[in-house]
Amino acid sequence: MSERDVMEYDVVTVGAGPAGLSFAIRLKQLKPELSVCVIEKASTIGAHILSGAVIEPGPLDELLPGWRDAPPPVCVPAAEDEFWFLTKTGGTKFPVIPPGMANHGNFIVSLGAMCAWLAPQAEALGVEIYPGFAAAEPLFDEAGAVCGVRIGDMGVAKDGSHKPGYTQGIDIRAKVTVLAEGARGHLTKQLIRKFGLDAESDPQNYSIGIKELWQLPPGRVKPGKIFHSFGWPADSMTYGGSFIYHLADDRVAIGYVSGLDYRDPQYQPYEAFQQFKHHPLVKPLLEGGTILSAGARAIVTGGWQSLPKVDMPGALLIGDTAGLLNVPKVKGTHQAIRSGMLAAEHLAAQEAPAAAGFDAKLRASPVMAELRKVRNIKPGFKKGLWFGLVNSAWETATAGLSPWTWRCKADWNSLQKLAEAEKPKRDYVERTLAPRDRLAGVYFAATEHDEDQPVHLKVSNTDICVSQCAEEYGNPCQRFCPAGVYEIVQDEQGKRLQINAANCVHCKTCDIKDPYQIITWVTPEGGSGPNYQNL
Repeated sequence: MSERDVMEYDVVTVGAGPAGLSFAIRLKQLKPELSVCVIEKASTIGAHILSGAVIEPGPLDELLPGWRDAPPPVCVPAAEDEFWFLTKTGGTKFPVIPPGMANHGNFIVSLGAMCAWLAPQAEALGVEIYPGFAAAEPLFDEAGAVCGVRIGDMGVAKDGSHKPGYTQGIDIRAKVTVLAEGARGHLTKQLIRKFGLDAESDPQNYSIGIKELWQLPPGRVKPGKIFHSFGWPADSMTYGGSFIYHLADDRVAIGYVSGLDYRDPQYQPYEAFQQFKHHPLVKPLLEGGTILSAGARAIVTGGWQSLPKVDMPGALLIGDTAGLLNVPKVKGTHQAIRSGMLAAEHLAAQEAPAAAGFDAKLRASPVMAELRKVRNIKPGFKKGLWFGLVNSAWETATAGLSPWTWRCKADWNSLQKLAEAEKPKRDYVERTLAPRDRLAGVYFAATEHDEDQPVHLKVSNTDICVSQCAEEYGNPCQRFCPAGVYEIVQDEQGKRLQINAANCVHCKTCDIKDPYQIITWVTPEGGSGPNYQNL
């Protein structure tokens, strides 16, 4: 084996999302002499980015004071808020918007388009950005500290052999490695385990957000209108809620979020979203329209009590990979930007950049103060919808000054076995709107993987799938995956698990929700995966 090529930088950032790009911009603003590179596994910047998204502009104002003069291509000022409790046939509109969800002064954006807009501004400051570079594993120095990342090889066949176009991945070495991978980061997961970063925190919790961008007939869209709901189609023990954001040019962004702490093994997050689209308040809006893009993404929801230590020898965590989303606000972008800037300021203040001390700096910052105030709101819903609502009102009224902190357990722990499951009445309706099934949804995600590459969804014991899991849970991977990646098939080889890896949209739900924790999501070839447009 030939020796790998090596690139050396002062700082390497893994992930070109809002946290990673904001960090790189701020660091070059403060210390232009430092060499900084950002690597991104997607084929283009923004292609793997999916979020609601309504952003609070304060941190962006600090980072790029003149941004409003040349805003991102999708950027609509928030104009009107609606918050609903839905039943199957109707609902109740709240007369008062919960404080965290009042969006006056905020902006509706496409986070993918915003990252594509941020990237050239980083490059103009001298940041080197490399899309299509998938960080496959961390590198360590002789002392055991992180000293960079190894980019995955290209041109490896499914059987492990080298195809004609094989290219060995390079090593990118740096004094500090900044992990900005988003929810359930592949490297972050390994490093949290290696360094015991979660020893004093609760397990991280997640939701899955499924989103579509629609083009509607003229006259229906009210640019700037923001609609949120809870209630139907979720039962009272399943955390779920929707959003509809009205954009310019007769377009709406619509989505549904399901907490991955759901208990019913028969629950299907994708089906819940499609059911929501058929609610009497929603279906008339969409009928006659067309889907432009669609996708799914895990969302970090553990909050204050699930935050791991965010620095380790040679590396630090920022943004969603650290777990900084504010659940009651349904917002994390401002936290991602703020944490990226804070990390940059921490490194720039030192003669030679070093990660040590960033954990204390983050915990003493407004980022954590914001999370502490709302720490009990999402965990309260684990006791049911009505308890969650009363608890939310209390925590909001007291600004989170309760003397207690609700604890969290891992999402995979919450799934009930078939024999003991509560079997809630779903009360679903017949569907007519597109897409009719998950494979059609995969088409709108424009996901691409070379079929002849190693499967990037590693199942450590497939015997469990066709025996124990089939009996105890009915193979929930066939239902929680929004892209139809997992199938139990019966053929001449017998009953077996079939993994349709080419469908994968990199949402990481399987890695999170699998009740046996035998599924591990690893990075496929760089450039693989979804190609989201304005999500």
